[in-house]
Amino acid sequence: MSSIDKRLAALGLKIPEILLPAPGIVLEKWAVIACDQFTQDESYWAKVRDETQNIPTTLDLIFPEVYLEANDESSARRTNAIHNTMKTYLENGTFAPSRRTGIYLERSTPYHQKRRGLVFAIDLEKYNWVPGTRPLIRATEGTVPERLPPRMEIRRGAPIETSHVLLLIDDEDDAIITGIGSEVKKSLPIYDSTLMMNSGSVTGWAIDSEKCLALLASGLENLAQKAEDRYAVKDEVPFLYAVGDGNHSLAAAKAVWEEYKAAHAGPVPENAACRYAMVELENIHDPGIRFEPIHRIIFGAESSKVLEVLGGSPHFSLEPVAATETAAVPAAASANVFRVISKSADIAAVYIEPMLEKFIEHGRGIISMDYIHGKEEVYRLANEKGQKATGILLPPINKNGFFKTIANNGPLPRKSFSMGEAIEKRFYIECRKLVE
Repeated sequence: MSSIDKRLAALGLKIPEILLPAPGIVLEKWAVIACDQFTQDESYWAKVRDETQNIPTTLDLIFPEVYLEANDESSARRTNAIHNTMKTYLENGTFAPSRRTGIYLERSTPYHQKRRGLVFAIDLEKYNWVPGTRPLIRATEGTVPERLPPRMEIRRGAPIETSHVLLLIDDEDDAIITGIGSEVKKSLPIYDSTLMMNSGSVTGWAIDSEKCLALLASGLENLAQKAEDRYAVKDEVPFLYAVGDGNHSLAAAKAVWEEYKAAHAGPVPENAACRYAMVELENIHDPGIRFEPIHRIIFGAESSKVLEVLGGSPHFSLEPVAATETAAVPAAASANVFRVISKSADIAAVYIEPMLEKFIEHGRGIISMDYIHGKEEVYRLANEKGQKATGILLPPINKNGFFKTIANNGPLPRKSFSMGEAIEKRFYIECRKLVE
């Protein structure tokens, strides 16, 4: 192991063997959005399928969560089809030869400024989502163990992975990722494409020079050294990375890795492919990253009952959304959409989520809840489902002080925030082998 590899390993990073589509593959059709988006909009995924018929696409390598409620038999068929497609792509020349490199990427979206990130692999030995643990890589939202099995089933036996996981670093000077970008952009990109469904564009450059890798290691080492003073918490291991997106996917990868260790006696293998998970690192202070609330919609209960449950809190109040705000949605009904008004600086989901979860539990299967990116989608669903649906719009989130909050208080409730709007989410492009 080289000195730079050792430094990166101490920081929980590994330079991955990246698989990219071979020349001739249409990248705009290959790349599809994160599987946990548009969970109430089958029409979105139907359009993606229409655009990718009979051509290589990462749609055939993932399990969109809109279909997760299907029965066990259909889920098993879909999982088997995913594994078979992965094997086919590896064998039929869909991928170019693998390349040992990180990737610096720039993503443009219709909403905000350009976002920048680094694709690497992280060591799952340095990540844990279990409450009370304080590893190098930390969960930022609550993890629901019941949501892991279908994701684990896909990763078990999968010969490759593709990832929508985003890890955040807390680089106030915004120097690490931008510095690497300035260097690698002196060379030609290794991919450059628009993204389907009016989702912007993405360009990636290889990070394989000693200079760029040393810049990365030095910058992260500096952040790690300052963590104790910045967050006013003395930990045995510094808090360096926060999971920004894809927490359940990363938790599933961790669970499969623990299974692997249990089945293989002896020292923890350093080079086992499933010990690592591919992620994109982003800086929370990147001007192109804006934290958005993830809204709630309650199905199966009258709005009056939902308001009764949420009423009287000292931390927030509710107000009905004016009909004029829903004008973009045909025949929209505003009577069942409400806006949360915070009375404190805390993230509203901290108080709302436990109240709604208790309400749903008492509903005994009649009442359900989904998490929605974008208020227009809340308006659409509330209008479509009528008075048996109640939309709850959460307020904006301030990302300053986010790391310190997690360092001191642990993970937030699940689905407390989103890094941008739905179509700004990560698109699957890069793959990595999970078998040697």
